Amino acid sequence: MTSKDALSRKQFSSRFANPTVKNHLAFTLLSAFALLVLYTLLRVALLVYNRELIGSTPPAVFVEAFYNGLRFDLRVVVYACIPLLLSLLSVRAMAARGLHRLWLTGFASITLFLGLTELDFYREFHQRLNSLVFQYFQEDTKTVLSMLWNGFPVGRYLLAWAVATWLLYQLFKGLDLLSQPKLQSGMQSAASRATAPWHWRITAFVVCLLVAVIAARGHLRQGPPLRWGDAYTTDSMFANQLGLNGTLTLISAAQASLSPHRDNTWKSTMPDQQALETVRKLLLTPHDQLVDADTAAIRRDFTPPADGTLPIRNVVVILMESFAGHFVGALGSPLNITPNFDKLAKEGLLFDRFFSNGTHTHQGMFATMACFPNLPSFEYLMRTPEGAHKFSGLPQLLGPRGYDNLYVYNGNFQWDNQSGFFSNQGMTNFVGREDFVNPVFMDPTWGVSDQDMFDRGAAELAKLPSDKPFYALLQTLSNHTPYALPKNLPVEPVQGVGTEDEHLTAMRYSDWALGQFFEKAKKEPYYKDTLFVIVGDHGFGASEQLTEMDLFRFNVPLLLIAPGIQDKFGAVSHTLGTQIDIVPTVMGRLGGEVRHQCWGRDLLNLPAGDQGIGVIKPSGGDQTVAIVTPERILIQPKGFEPRLYDYQLGANAKAERVPGDIDPELKKNLEAFLQTATKSLLDNTTGVVDSKPDRKLVTRE
Repeated sequence: MTSKDALSRKQFSSRFANPTVKNHLAFTLLSAFALLVLYTLLRVALLVYNRELIGSTPPAVFVEAFYNGLRFDLRVVVYACIPLLLSLLSVRAMAARGLHRLWLTGFASITLFLGLTELDFYREFHQRLNSLVFQYFQEDTKTVLSMLWNGFPVGRYLLAWAVATWLLYQLFKGLDLLSQPKLQSGMQSAASRATAPWHWRITAFVVCLLVAVIAARGHLRQGPPLRWGDAYTTDSMFANQLGLNGTLTLISAAQASLSPHRDNTWKSTMPDQQALETVRKLLLTPHDQLVDADTAAIRRDFTPPADGTLPIRNVVVILMESFAGHFVGALGSPLNITPNFDKLAKEGLLFDRFFSNGTHTHQGMFATMACFPNLPSFEYLMRTPEGAHKFSGLPQLLGPRGYDNLYVYNGNFQWDNQSGFFSNQGMTNFVGREDFVNPVFMDPTWGVSDQDMFDRGAAELAKLPSDKPFYALLQTLSNHTPYALPKNLPVEPVQGVGTEDEHLTAMRYSDWALGQFFEKAKKEPYYKDTLFVIVGDHGFGASEQLTEMDLFRFNVPLLLIAPGIQDKFGAVSHTLGTQIDIVPTVMGRLGGEVRHQCWGRDLLNLPAGDQGIGVIKPSGGDQTVAIVTPERILIQPKGFEPRLYDYQLGANAKAERVPGDIDPELKKNLEAFLQTATKSLLDNTTGVVDSKPDRKLVTRE
């Protein structure tokens, strides 16, 4: 050991043995400033990494975002400095400077790690860290880790994190040295050797506590402390999100996700009877007859007009992974990503104002097949005890009528508890990842390619008995991170769009596989008797965000292909719908009376002048919800006033905040819908007592 090192250690030992309030506060303030700089740099990195989202937003907006971010960062800094502030109460605690440095390094390292992961998390979901983190790791850990390793530069991030952690330790060590009083002739001055008097320590603690409370609250005014909605001060959704702090959003998500008391369940805003009457007025049509009104919210007998039925007996639902409407040519995209879907759209009925109920495949599955909405606190319904309830989706309505069933999927049915949920609903025939032999391509993370899934789906459908009707669900997966595709792609890779090139290439490949499936299906006898329902499970973000709900993540195409459908309903429908409308719409085409309790409606049998309505909610665990009409969206963030926007989809998509008062009728409908649906779920009255299996359906002879 050199004499210099020995002197350094001696200096540290001497100073720690004789701490002063002044140098302890100096170290605390310098460390707090260093953390603020770190979080500002992470915000700069998030801005630069996702710079394609900046668009035409002026720099002043991002200056405002950074100011908002500073307020949230101060709260995190207060959390980091709590042990140092408490140390003011004890001379021995003040002397434990080595532990203080280790604590600050560990705290800064963890928050730095979260900031690094958030770079790609935001690019993927257009949200700061939220409950999706916990939801993914509640699934198969091996699959999640494979998705991360194969989809993102994990090795580089870990190396950068390790190096940065070492630098942070050196930084706090240097700040400790900087905060110490200078030695005089190798000895400390008498003032520096004096033990800090208790009254100075208590006074300093009280003053620091007041400052910390004000900093954590985020403002001096009366009312609640700083909340996430306080970052929404601009018209740029990217800037508003940038103003948040990912560590805080993750903590809030943990509190909501891990709470055993369902604190995030939608809270009642009106008497139950008023909410019930509002929902019945919203959902029941002249073709519905309410039954079991005392025990069930919207259980009804639905008798569609005979002239709206189609000569079909089978139903095939194709749930397309991340099939974003914004990039579909038939809906206005010029990028030629979906030529096969665009061609199919000319043969069927395309809904150009259609939305997913959530932004995760999980919600797309139960909304599409079980016709139940995505509710706060139940975003992962199929994995909760309430998911074991009976619903009134296609398995419940068609199974008792003697329909065969089939579910073909690229991956493992244990993911999202698909096998448990759909088996409980009545499906029996599953073909998943383990059932494919010699596939064209096996994704190291998820399963076989969409090409393999559609080939197997076509083969399985062709083998079903011709004397029985069937319903089937075919679900794609290749258009999901990490976008592992066959080496020799049958399509041209997408180039020139930017960071979305890889995602759009996967989407183009899925579209190609869809086209191959229909080439095979059209050659089979069942084709002329079948209604095909093609729908995206959810969309994904684009360089522009439509409102804080990011409508591009919800907008998906819905295409119905069946004999005679264009003759009766035309080629394009402007009626607005969501995935919970699919089951009633399917049953309306089959015809005959059916008892159900779907939370959607038959989109082709709405009353005159009714252009449709939908309730949507993003993944993530918070209570931000929205109700959508063909031209407007009312967004209700938890704890804040609702916001109303005019919006437009298609090639010239845009959204504009509506000034003045919001639409009270929309707000009432939204709150009543959520309140009644939540109560129905908790009361286990979401299904049907009698699905009327003896009723004769109108089918093709």
